[in-house]
Amino acid sequence: MESFALLIAATLNAGTVLAIAGLGLLINERAGIVNLGAEGLMLVAAIAGFATAVHTGSDLLAFAAGMGTGALMAAVFGVLVIWLNTNQYASGLALSLSGAGFSAFAGIQYTQEKIGERFKFEIPGLADLPLIGPALFKQHPMVYLAVALAFALAWFLYRSRAGLVLRAIGESPESAHALGYPVRRIRLLAVVAGGALCGLAGAYVSVIYTPLWVEGMIAGKGWIALALTTFATWRPARVLLGAYLFGGVTMLQFHLQGEGVQIASQWLSMLPYLATIVVLVLISRNATWIRVNMPASLGKPFFPGS
Repeated sequence: MESFALLIAATLNAGTVLAIAGLGLLINERAGIVNLGAEGLMLVAAIAGFATAVHTGSDLLAFAAGMGTGALMAAVFGVLVIWLNTNQYASGLALSLSGAGFSAFAGIQYTQEKIGERFKFEIPGLADLPLIGPALFKQHPMVYLAVALAFALAWFLYRSRAGLVLRAIGESPESAHALGYPVRRIRLLAVVAGGALCGLAGAYVSVIYTPLWVEGMIAGKGWIALALTTFATWRPARVLLGAYLFGGVTMLQFHLQGEGVQIASQWLSMLPYLATIVVLVLISRNATWIRVNMPASLGKPFFPGS
C-alpha cells in the first residue's frame, strides 16, 4: 500500500508538468493558433528557471523567470504568425529547434550546479492520514495550482464574456472582427498567456520535479502536452485527466523497475510515447468527433479586411 501511495504521488507530480503546459497550449488553440514550439520553449524556460534558482535561491523568482522567458518567446512567435502571417507549423518547429539549441548552449555552465535542498510541503492533519495522506497531501503547491488552474480556465472559457470572445475568435475570426473585436491583439494575448504557462511548466521541471539541469531534460513533455489538447478535445478538465494518465504511465516504468519486473528498460521508457500514439490513433478513427470539437479556424491565418 505504501508503494501504491508513492506511485499516486509521483503520478500527480509528473502529471502537473503536462497539465500546466497542456492548459497553456489549450489557450493558444482555442484562439486558433497552433504552437509546435512548446518543447523548445519549455527547455529555455527550464534553464532560465534553474539559473535563477541557483543565483537567488528563490523558487518564486525561478518560476517568474520561467514564465517571463516563455511569454517572451511566445510573443516573438505570435508576432511572426499573427502579424507577419508566417506559417504556424514551420514557425513552431523553428521555435522548438532553436530553443533546444539555445538552452543547450546557455546551460553548459550549469550542468554541474546544484540548488539547495527543496522544502517538503504537506497539509497539516491531512498529510498524516493513511494511504491518501502521502499520496495526495504531501505535494508541492504547484500540483494543487494546476488543478485550480484547470477549473478556472474551464470557468473562463464557458462562463465569462472574455472566454466566449476567445472561443469565437478560434471558431470564426472574420465574424469576431466584423463585430469590432481586435482579433490579432486577442490572439497575441492568448499566445503570450499560453507561453507563460509552458514556461512555468519548464521551470517546474528543472527546479522542483528534477532539481538539476541536463541538456534536453524536457524529454518530449512539450510534444506530449501538445497531443493532450487533441486527446482532451480542447477541454480543460480533460487536459487535467489526460495529464495524470500520461504521468501515471511515465511513473509506472520506474515503479515496475523498482518491483523487479524483468522488462528491458528501453521498453519501459517507450511507454509514455507509445500511449500517446495509441490514444491519438484511437481518437483519429472518429474524424467527425474531432471536427465537431476542434476550433474551426485552428492553424488558419487571419487577414483583416480580406
